[in-house]
Amino acid sequence: MRLSDLKVKQSAIIQKVHRIEDERSQADLVAGRLETLGFIPGTKVQVITKGIFGGDPILIQIGFTRFALRKAEAQKIEIEGAPA
Repeated sequence: MRLSDLKVKQSAIIQKVHRIEDERSQADLVAGRLETLGFIPGTKVQVITKGIFGGDPILIQIGFTRFALRKAEAQKIEIEGAPA
């Protein structure tokens, strides 16, 4: 499941940040930046709210910090299923 699939007010645990490399072996700068900001495996995340049109952007909370991510950025983050 991806972070972009999580519903508002649900929490989950990050499993992995997916990196996409092109044919020239360019590093995925967005994935690297997400990891630098704290999106690392084992971290609890919560969706606070989503934008009205198409769910973009998504407001995410990690600890006491909130981030606004585009849907495309949130799709790079794989999570464990949301607890019931």
